[in-house]
Amino acid sequence: MKRLAIFVSGSGTNAENIIVFFKKPENREIAQAAIVLSNKPDAYAITRAYNLQTPSYVFTKKMLEDGLVEKILELHRIDIVILAGFLLKIPEAMIRAYNGRIINIHPALLPSYGGKGMYGHHVHEAVIAAHEKESGITIHLVNEKYDDGKHLFQAKCSISENDTPDDLAAKIHELEQSHFPQVIRKYIVENF
Repeated sequence: MKRLAIFVSGSGTNAENIIVFFKKPENREIAQAAIVLSNKPDAYAITRAYNLQTPSYVFTKKMLEDGLVEKILELHRIDIVILAGFLLKIPEAMIRAYNGRIINIHPALLPSYGGKGMYGHHVHEAVIAAHEKESGITIHLVNEKYDDGKHLFQAKCSISENDTPDDLAAKIHELEQSHFPQVIRKYIVENF
């Protein structure tokens, strides 16, 4: 069984979905969400983790840069890192230590609408402003560049001409909830 660390910066709906998914009998021998980590002390994801009896840690950007977060991962014997709405750049030392074992979800069809500053609502606003006909999610491995790692999965949704960024956000959220845990499971089964 692989031990997962889920990194979050916000409300944590994806983190909660992953924790619950891997508690199901058919999945619990594949992986377990061992810890939730956040750079935001007020992130609702911490409350969600507590309610699901999953340990959580809050850390600063400096702790991440200084390698102290890696020590937490080692302490908890973490095999795979999941970025579920985490907004800080992962240090290169951690990327090397967890090469091929850091999975991120991005709320657009990469390589479009990726890179520094392209997260959350900023992505949906840019997609709507460009009058795109579709958007979606990309689940990918993390490397040294923002949103540049190998794609594991993409799912699309259509955009109507009347859709607002909030409408698109709701469609993207539905795709995330439907696919993210299953893609993690598939990646673990096929690669470890």
